[in-house]
Amino acid sequence: MERHDLLDHIGRTPLVPLRRVARDFPVPVLVKCEHMNPGGSVKDRLAKAIVDDAEARGVLRPGATLIEATAGNTGMGLALLAAARGYSLVCVMPEKMSVDKRVALSAVGARVVVTPNAPPASPDNFRNVARRMAEESGWFLTDQFRNPANVRVHEETTGAEILEQTGGRVGAFVAGAGTGGTISGVGRKLKSAIARVRIVLADPVGSGLADWVETGRIGPDGTYAVEGIGGSDAPENLHRGVIDAAERVSDEESFAMVKRLVREEGLLVGGSSGTNVVAALRVAARGDVDGPVVTVLPDAWDRYRAKPWMQEWTA
Repeated sequence: MERHDLLDHIGRTPLVPLRRVARDFPVPVLVKCEHMNPGGSVKDRLAKAIVDDAEARGVLRPGATLIEATAGNTGMGLALLAAARGYSLVCVMPEKMSVDKRVALSAVGARVVVTPNAPPASPDNFRNVARRMAEESGWFLTDQFRNPANVRVHEETTGAEILEQTGGRVGAFVAGAGTGGTISGVGRKLKSAIARVRIVLADPVGSGLADWVETGRIGPDGTYAVEGIGGSDAPENLHRGVIDAAERVSDEESFAMVKRLVREEGLLVGGSSGTNVVAALRVAARGDVDGPVVTVLPDAWDRYRAKPWMQEWTA
Protein backbone atom coordinates (compact mmCIF):
# COMPACT_ATOMS: atom_id res chain seq x y z
CA MET A 1 0.00 0.00 0.00
CA GLU A 2 1.32 3.44 -0.96
CA ARG A 3 2.10 5.59 2.08
CA HIS A 4 1.96 9.35 2.43
CA ASP A 5 2.73 11.66 5.31
CA LEU A 6 0.63 14.65 6.38
CA LEU A 7 2.59 17.08 4.23
CA ASP A 8 1.57 15.21 1.07
CA HIS A 9 -2.00 16.35 1.73
CA ILE A 10 -1.23 20.05 1.39
CA GLY A 11 -3.04 21.43 -1.65
CA ARG A 12 -5.60 19.81 -3.96
CA THR A 13 -8.29 21.73 -2.06
CA PRO A 14 -11.92 21.76 -3.27
CA LEU A 15 -13.28 24.49 -5.54
CA VAL A 16 -16.98 24.95 -4.80
CA PRO A 17 -19.74 27.32 -5.98
CA LEU A 18 -21.46 29.80 -3.68
CA ARG A 19 -25.03 28.64 -4.22
CA ARG A 20 -26.84 31.02 -1.86
CA VAL A 21 -24.55 34.02 -1.38
CA ALA A 22 -24.04 34.34 -5.16
CA ARG A 23 -27.51 33.18 -6.28
CA ASP A 24 -28.82 34.90 -9.44
CA PHE A 25 -25.51 36.58 -10.27
CA PRO A 26 -24.60 36.88 -13.99
CA VAL A 27 -21.69 34.43 -13.58
CA PRO A 28 -20.90 31.81 -10.92
CA VAL A 29 -18.62 32.63 -8.00
CA LEU A 30 -16.34 29.73 -7.07
CA VAL A 31 -14.31 29.55 -3.85
CA LYS A 32 -11.08 27.60 -3.37
CA CYS A 33 -11.27 26.06 0.11
CA GLU A 34 -7.74 26.72 1.33
CA HIS A 35 -8.97 26.58 4.92
CA MET A 36 -9.15 22.80 4.40
CA ASN A 37 -5.36 22.39 4.21
CA PRO A 38 -3.88 20.37 7.13
CA GLY A 39 -2.73 23.49 8.98
CA GLY A 40 -5.98 25.32 8.29
CA SER A 41 -4.83 27.87 5.72
CA VAL A 42 -3.43 28.66 2.28
CA LYS A 43 -0.07 29.32 3.95
CA ASP A 44 0.62 25.59 4.27
CA ARG A 45 1.57 25.70 0.59
CA LEU A 46 4.26 28.34 0.92
CA ALA A 47 5.58 26.93 4.21
CA LYS A 48 6.28 23.58 2.58
CA ALA A 49 7.64 25.19 -0.59
CA ILE A 50 10.08 27.41 1.30
CA VAL A 51 11.38 24.60 3.51
CA ASP A 52 11.63 22.16 0.59
CA ASP A 53 13.58 24.76 -1.39
CA ALA A 54 15.95 25.52 1.51
CA GLU A 55 16.60 21.83 2.10
CA ALA A 56 17.26 21.25 -1.61
CA ARG A 57 19.78 24.12 -1.60
CA GLY A 58 21.50 22.74 1.50
CA VAL A 59 20.97 25.84 3.63
CA LEU A 60 18.96 24.11 6.38
CA ARG A 61 20.90 21.90 8.75
CA PRO A 62 19.23 19.19 10.87
CA GLY A 63 17.70 20.62 14.01
CA ALA A 64 17.90 24.23 12.77
CA THR A 65 15.62 26.99 14.02
CA LEU A 66 13.20 28.58 11.57
CA ILE A 67 11.97 32.12 12.18
CA GLU A 68 9.22 34.02 10.39
CA ALA A 69 7.32 37.28 10.66
CA THR A 70 3.73 36.07 10.46
CA ALA A 71 0.13 37.06 10.99
CA GLY A 72 -0.26 33.52 12.29
CA ASN A 73 -1.14 31.28 9.37
CA THR A 74 2.34 30.90 7.90
CA GLY A 75 3.50 30.19 11.44
CA MET A 76 1.05 27.30 11.70
CA GLY A 77 2.13 25.93 8.33
CA LEU A 78 5.77 26.14 9.38
CA ALA A 79 4.88 24.44 12.66
CA LEU A 80 3.70 21.40 10.67
CA LEU A 81 7.01 21.35 8.79
CA ALA A 82 9.02 21.84 11.98
CA ALA A 83 7.23 18.97 13.72
CA ALA A 84 7.55 16.62 10.77
CA ARG A 85 11.20 17.38 10.02
CA GLY A 86 12.75 18.12 13.39
CA TYR A 87 13.19 21.90 13.32
CA SER A 88 12.49 24.50 15.99
CA LEU A 89 10.30 27.49 15.18
CA VAL A 90 10.06 31.12 16.30
CA CYS A 91 7.09 33.22 15.15
CA VAL A 92 7.15 37.02 15.36
CA MET A 93 3.64 38.50 15.33
CA PRO A 94 2.28 42.06 15.61
CA GLU A 95 0.01 42.56 18.61
CA LYS A 96 -2.98 43.21 16.31
CA MET A 97 -3.23 39.49 15.57
CA SER A 98 -5.73 37.37 17.44
CA VAL A 99 -4.99 35.71 20.77
CA ASP A 100 -6.36 32.50 19.26
CA LYS A 101 -3.39 32.41 16.87
CA ARG A 102 -0.87 33.00 19.63
CA VAL A 103 -2.36 30.22 21.74
CA ALA A 104 -2.46 27.79 18.81
CA LEU A 105 1.14 28.46 17.83
CA SER A 106 2.36 28.03 21.40
CA ALA A 107 0.36 24.82 21.70
CA VAL A 108 2.14 23.28 18.71
CA GLY A 109 5.55 24.15 20.15
CA ALA A 110 6.45 27.44 18.50
CA ARG A 111 8.02 30.28 20.44
CA VAL A 112 5.83 33.36 19.90
CA VAL A 113 7.30 36.89 20.02
CA VAL A 114 4.72 39.70 19.99
CA THR A 115 5.72 43.13 18.65
CA PRO A 116 3.97 46.53 18.59
CA ASN A 117 1.84 47.41 15.55
CA ALA A 118 4.73 49.43 14.14
CA PRO A 119 5.09 50.78 10.57
CA PRO A 120 7.51 49.14 8.12
CA ALA A 121 10.31 51.64 8.74
CA SER A 122 10.29 51.13 12.50
CA PRO A 123 12.85 48.78 14.11
CA ASP A 124 9.88 47.41 16.11
CA ASN A 125 8.00 46.30 13.00
CA PHE A 126 7.50 42.53 13.14
CA ARG A 127 9.38 41.90 9.90
CA ASN A 128 12.37 43.92 11.06
CA VAL A 129 12.37 42.18 14.44
CA ALA A 130 12.34 38.75 12.78
CA ARG A 131 15.19 39.67 10.45
CA ARG A 132 17.25 41.06 13.33
CA MET A 133 16.66 37.98 15.51
CA ALA A 134 17.65 35.70 12.62
CA GLU A 135 20.91 37.58 12.08
CA GLU A 136 21.79 37.73 15.78
CA SER A 137 21.05 34.06 16.48
CA GLY A 138 22.03 32.41 13.19
CA TRP A 139 18.47 31.19 12.58
CA PHE A 140 16.96 30.53 9.14
CA LEU A 141 14.61 33.34 8.11
CA THR A 142 11.97 31.77 5.88
CA ASP A 143 11.18 35.30 4.59
CA GLN A 144 7.71 34.72 3.13
CA PHE A 145 7.39 38.32 1.90
CA ARG A 146 10.46 38.05 -0.33
CA ASN A 147 11.18 34.37 -0.92
CA PRO A 148 10.45 33.54 -4.59
CA ALA A 149 9.40 30.00 -3.63
CA ASN A 150 6.19 31.61 -2.33
CA VAL A 151 5.04 32.93 -5.71
CA ARG A 152 6.33 29.85 -7.50
CA VAL A 153 4.30 27.37 -5.45
CA HIS A 154 1.07 29.24 -6.15
CA GLU A 155 1.83 29.34 -9.86
CA GLU A 156 2.70 25.64 -9.97
CA THR A 157 -0.01 24.30 -7.63
CA THR A 158 -2.85 26.70 -6.73
CA GLY A 159 -3.08 28.24 -10.17
CA ALA A 160 -2.69 24.90 -11.94
CA GLU A 161 -5.41 23.36 -9.75
CA ILE A 162 -7.83 26.19 -10.56
CA LEU A 163 -7.25 25.71 -14.29
CA GLU A 164 -7.88 21.98 -13.97
CA GLN A 165 -10.94 22.38 -11.74
CA THR A 166 -12.59 24.94 -14.04
CA GLY A 167 -11.69 23.22 -17.29
CA GLY A 168 -9.57 26.25 -18.16
CA ARG A 169 -12.49 28.70 -18.03
CA VAL A 170 -11.99 31.57 -15.55
CA GLY A 171 -13.34 35.08 -16.02
CA ALA A 172 -11.60 36.66 -13.05
CA PHE A 173 -9.49 35.72 -10.06
CA VAL A 174 -9.89 37.80 -6.90
CA ALA A 175 -7.66 37.68 -3.81
CA GLY A 176 -6.25 39.82 -1.04
CA ALA A 177 -2.53 40.21 -0.57
CA GLY A 178 -0.53 39.60 2.58
CA THR A 179 2.79 38.48 1.15
CA GLY A 180 1.42 38.74 -2.41
CA GLY A 181 2.30 35.14 -3.23
CA THR A 182 -1.21 33.87 -3.92
CA ILE A 183 -2.45 36.63 -6.23
CA SER A 184 0.92 36.94 -8.02
CA GLY A 185 1.47 33.22 -8.56
CA VAL A 186 -2.11 32.34 -9.47
CA GLY A 187 -2.40 35.45 -11.60
CA ARG A 188 0.73 34.57 -13.52
CA LYS A 189 -0.51 31.03 -14.18
CA LEU A 190 -3.99 32.08 -15.28
CA LYS A 191 -2.72 34.84 -17.56
CA SER A 192 -0.39 32.39 -19.28
CA ALA A 193 -3.39 30.22 -20.15
CA ILE A 194 -6.42 32.54 -20.52
CA ALA A 195 -6.13 35.67 -22.64
CA ARG A 196 -9.00 37.70 -21.13
CA VAL A 197 -8.84 36.71 -17.47
CA ARG A 198 -8.88 39.60 -14.99
CA ILE A 199 -6.84 39.56 -11.77
CA VAL A 200 -8.34 41.72 -9.02
CA LEU A 201 -6.87 42.66 -5.64
CA ALA A 202 -9.29 42.59 -2.69
CA ASP A 203 -7.94 45.16 -0.24
CA PRO A 204 -9.19 46.27 3.19
CA VAL A 205 -10.21 49.90 3.59
CA GLY A 206 -7.25 51.35 5.48
CA SER A 207 -4.63 49.45 3.48
CA GLY A 208 -2.52 51.34 0.95
CA LEU A 209 -2.21 48.53 -1.60
CA ALA A 210 -5.29 49.31 -3.70
CA ASP A 211 -3.90 52.78 -4.40
CA TRP A 212 -0.57 51.20 -5.31
CA VAL A 213 -2.24 48.89 -7.83
CA GLU A 214 -4.07 51.82 -9.42
CA THR A 215 -1.37 54.52 -9.35
CA GLY A 216 1.95 52.93 -8.43
CA ARG A 217 1.99 54.86 -5.14
CA ILE A 218 1.09 53.46 -1.72
CA GLY A 219 -2.06 55.03 -0.31
CA PRO A 220 -2.62 56.51 3.15
CA ASP A 221 -1.93 54.18 6.07
CA GLY A 222 -5.13 53.55 8.03
CA THR A 223 -6.38 51.06 10.58
CA TYR A 224 -8.47 47.99 9.90
CA ALA A 225 -9.34 44.81 11.78
CA VAL A 226 -9.15 42.16 9.05
CA GLU A 227 -5.97 40.16 9.59
CA GLY A 228 -3.32 38.86 7.23
CA ILE A 229 -3.98 41.02 4.16
CA GLY A 230 -3.33 44.62 3.16
CA GLY A 231 -0.45 46.79 4.29
CA SER A 232 1.35 50.09 4.18
CA ASP A 233 4.04 48.91 1.78
CA ALA A 234 4.12 46.53 -1.17
CA PRO A 235 6.06 43.31 -0.47
CA GLU A 236 8.47 42.03 -3.10
CA ASN A 237 6.23 39.02 -3.76
CA LEU A 238 3.32 41.24 -4.81
CA HIS A 239 3.72 41.74 -8.56
CA ARG A 240 1.79 44.79 -9.71
CA GLY A 241 2.15 43.90 -13.39
CA VAL A 242 -0.08 40.84 -12.92
CA ILE A 243 -2.98 42.76 -11.32
CA ASP A 244 -5.64 44.54 -13.39
CA ALA A 245 -7.76 46.27 -10.75
CA ALA A 246 -8.51 46.57 -7.03
CA GLU A 247 -11.63 46.49 -4.88
CA ARG A 248 -11.70 48.17 -1.46
CA VAL A 249 -13.71 46.34 1.21
CA SER A 250 -14.56 47.65 4.68
CA ASP A 251 -14.22 45.63 7.88
CA GLU A 252 -17.99 45.74 8.31
CA GLU A 253 -18.60 44.25 4.87
CA SER A 254 -15.93 41.59 5.41
CA PHE A 255 -17.20 40.38 8.77
CA ALA A 256 -20.85 40.44 7.70
CA MET A 257 -19.91 38.26 4.73
CA VAL A 258 -18.04 35.78 6.96
CA LYS A 259 -21.23 35.29 8.96
CA ARG A 260 -23.14 34.63 5.74
CA LEU A 261 -20.52 32.16 4.51
CA VAL A 262 -20.70 30.27 7.79
CA ARG A 263 -24.47 30.25 8.14
CA GLU A 264 -25.63 30.10 4.53
CA GLU A 265 -22.88 28.07 2.86
CA GLY A 266 -21.42 26.03 5.75
CA LEU A 267 -17.95 27.43 5.08
CA LEU A 268 -16.12 27.83 8.39
CA VAL A 269 -13.73 30.60 7.40
CA GLY A 270 -11.99 33.73 8.72
CA GLY A 271 -12.13 37.45 8.09
CA SER A 272 -10.06 37.71 4.92
CA SER A 273 -12.39 35.19 3.26
CA GLY A 274 -15.15 37.74 3.73
CA THR A 275 -13.00 40.43 2.10
CA ASN A 276 -12.26 38.20 -0.87
CA VAL A 277 -15.87 37.14 -1.38
CA VAL A 278 -17.27 40.69 -1.14
CA ALA A 279 -14.81 41.77 -3.83
CA ALA A 280 -15.54 38.69 -5.96
CA LEU A 281 -19.30 39.35 -5.81
CA ARG A 282 -18.76 42.91 -7.02
CA VAL A 283 -16.77 41.65 -9.99
CA ALA A 284 -19.37 38.99 -10.76
CA ALA A 285 -22.28 41.44 -10.46
CA ARG A 286 -20.93 43.60 -13.26
CA GLY A 287 -21.34 40.72 -15.70
CA ASP A 288 -18.44 41.83 -17.89
CA VAL A 289 -16.13 38.82 -17.42
CA ASP A 290 -16.05 35.74 -19.61
CA GLY A 291 -16.51 32.90 -17.17
CA PRO A 292 -16.79 32.30 -13.43
CA VAL A 293 -15.18 34.49 -10.80
CA VAL A 294 -12.80 32.49 -8.60
CA THR A 295 -11.54 33.50 -5.18
CA VAL A 296 -9.83 31.85 -2.22
CA LEU A 297 -10.91 31.20 1.36
CA PRO A 298 -7.52 31.68 3.03
CA ASP A 299 -8.10 30.34 6.53
CA ALA A 300 -10.48 28.82 9.07
CA TRP A 301 -12.71 30.48 11.65
CA ASP A 302 -11.07 28.85 14.69
CA ARG A 303 -8.35 31.56 14.58
CA TYR A 304 -10.86 34.31 15.38
CA ARG A 305 -13.33 33.04 17.97
CA ALA A 306 -12.05 35.45 20.63
CA LYS A 307 -12.31 38.49 18.33
CA PRO A 308 -15.14 40.95 19.02
CA TRP A 309 -16.58 40.64 15.51
CA MET A 310 -17.20 36.92 15.95
CA GLN A 311 -18.22 37.19 19.60
CA GLU A 312 -21.01 39.52 18.47
CA TRP A 313 -22.67 36.68 16.57
CA THR A 314 -23.91 35.15 19.83
CA ALA A 315 -24.49 38.37 21.77
